[in-house]
Amino acid sequence: MSNIWIKKPMEAYEADVKKSELKRVLGKWSLTAIGIGAIIGGGIFVLTGTGAYYNAGPALALSFVVAGIACVFAALCYAEFASILPVEGSAYAYAYGTVGEIFAWIIGWGLILEYAMGSMTVAVSWSGYFAKLLKMFGLHLPYWMTTDPATAKKAFGEATNQIANGNLSVDKLKTFQETISNFNAAPELFDMKIFLNLPALLIVLFVISILIRGTKGAAKANNLIVIMKVSAIIFVIIAGLFFIDVQNWTPFIPEATTITENGVSHSAYGIGGIIAGASAIFFAYVGFDAVSTQAGEAINPKKDVPFAIITSLVVCTVLYILVSLVLTGMMHYTDFNPLGKYPDAIKAPVAYAFDVAGQAWAGYIITIAATVGLISVLMVMIMGQSRIFLGMSKDGLIPKTFAKVNPTTGVPTKNLLILGAIIAVIASLTPINDLAHMTSFGTLFAFTMVCVAVWVLRVKQPNVERSFRVPALPVIATLGILINVYLIYNLSREAKIYSFAWLLIGFIIYFLYSKRNSKLQNGGYGETFKAEKIPLQDVDIDIDNKK
Repeated sequence: MSNIWIKKPMEAYEADVKKSELKRVLGKWSLTAIGIGAIIGGGIFVLTGTGAYYNAGPALALSFVVAGIACVFAALCYAEFASILPVEGSAYAYAYGTVGEIFAWIIGWGLILEYAMGSMTVAVSWSGYFAKLLKMFGLHLPYWMTTDPATAKKAFGEATNQIANGNLSVDKLKTFQETISNFNAAPELFDMKIFLNLPALLIVLFVISILIRGTKGAAKANNLIVIMKVSAIIFVIIAGLFFIDVQNWTPFIPEATTITENGVSHSAYGIGGIIAGASAIFFAYVGFDAVSTQAGEAINPKKDVPFAIITSLVVCTVLYILVSLVLTGMMHYTDFNPLGKYPDAIKAPVAYAFDVAGQAWAGYIITIAATVGLISVLMVMIMGQSRIFLGMSKDGLIPKTFAKVNPTTGVPTKNLLILGAIIAVIASLTPINDLAHMTSFGTLFAFTMVCVAVWVLRVKQPNVERSFRVPALPVIATLGILINVYLIYNLSREAKIYSFAWLLIGFIIYFLYSKRNSKLQNGGYGETFKAEKIPLQDVDIDIDNKK
């Protein structure tokens, strides 16, 4: 029987780097911008509204603190691994060389979930901001063209029930009647109402068109967008300070309660809500993981990747905390109810907060910045996933078509086109809340495994060259493992069911396909070595000089 715990030799990674067709074009600050580009957007422009309403209330700032602390432990472990193995694949590659193939496969499978769901979540949120931007200029997209089927049916059912129960204010009655009218106005096909988030689908296709042209051009576009986005966030913090109503922070930690929508209930607020909020928003920090997926295109990966990982995490955590405080101070957390007075606020919470404060001009600035800024998040997410697929395909665990790199552009074109098609279709048909929770599971799972793997490698191969070492590793790794597992436990029941089902599917695929096609299982050492099995020690490798 083949050994499912077989490990990829460290020398094989170095040889893979030497033979890589990817172009090394990313410097220290471009890598940092990639991290910031992915991190700022998912949390600030997307989930501040859902986190405040469904989980923590004004204490969302504490949720970001908890999530940030958990990320620091994982980020330090990522940084040490990146200084050892400067290759594409992120946590998947790290685990393959330290713990074994089955472990690496499960991490890689979890990362696929993380990046795919993250990309879809951002695409849906971009659609919300884009629709709001159009409304500012007097343009209105039909409801059926900007809403997924599940959300439309849920809103219709809730509106119907609320009107039937009676005792509604004039504003709420008008809102619910409009929801019913929008639902009934949708076109039909074979007696079925058609709902499709068309902007979410189109933005994914647009991003793919940029990525297939090459990493250098995509990085320049990302750098420009990041500058705009950070400027907008600083503007939000400073301008928002003048419109904070401290009464919106009282109580800062709302009393624990139960939120029921369309017959489905879940716990919210209190200490449990803070932890649940940290779990739900955790995917927003995936940006520093995305930095490690680009190691194969970094000019000096052993030094620059650890720097970019830690710098992007620290900068963005501070910004998250400040923005969440300003947002919940400007707008009461209960106003982010998608079935309430401001049904669209949950999709574009920052811009709506300024609208409610009577500062429409600020809403224009934020909406434009968010609409453009979320493009860089989506860009980094899809780029990161394509590199994970590239690494897994090189090792034979997924079809080889994902490992083909265009010699002219230096990017895996077919890989990107396939991913783009899948992400675009699913994003146009799936609710944002389910996507975000499943993304958090993938992120937390990968972080947990990295904390385990870096500890294993330190024990088994203490003499491997490390340009960065995690201080007090046993303490840091243990805390990282415990916090991440605890946050997984606090994810929504639906997210855990869907995610564990995803892992089960992953095990089935591994034993039916991946194990049989693994290059290691078949006597190879990755793409670099074929049937002749060139002795690794005879290969002259100089990673740092590969530019």
